Amino acid sequence: MKDSILLKLEILSERYDEVGHLLSDAEIISDQNKFRGLSKEYAELEPVALAFAAYQQTLEDISEAKTLCDDDDADMREMGKEELSAAMGSRDAQQEELQRLLIPKDPNDSHNIFLEVRAGTGGDEAAIFTGDLFRMYSRYAEKRGWKVEIITARGSDQGGYKEVIAR
Repeated sequence: MKDSILLKLEILSERYDEVGHLLSDAEIISDQNKFRGLSKEYAELEPVALAFAAYQQTLEDISEAKTLCDDDDADMREMGKEELSAAMGSRDAQQEELQRLLIPKDPNDSHNIFLEVRAGTGGDEAAIFTGDLFRMYSRYAEKRGWKVEIITARGSDQGGYKEVIAR
């Protein structure tokens, strides 16, 4: 992994620890706006910091496995080789995950959306399809832990919706 990425990860990990200490400060707790902002920052930093800690542990495991590979005992060398190959595979996956976590977040990710699904031409079949499509989006949102609130809905006689608007 590049040194610049490692430096960025170390800075984020230090910030994660700093924000964790700030959240336990009584002065911060009494100011709800600061507390809310720091809590949000802490939640955003947590996956990166935990993944980086796991990555550092894997690097230590690799170092220990290399030491075992140089041992005089054949069984220890064999065990070291097995641990080394497992740790190397884990390291590669962790590097990809860390790089993915460093991609900047979209500023609109925390905002609500309005979903409008309307039946087109096709009569009852289009309305049934509209109902199926809305249920698909609703289930997707619920699996992600998002709340779905139906604003307006015009049902059809055969089931489904002629129009549904949700937030």
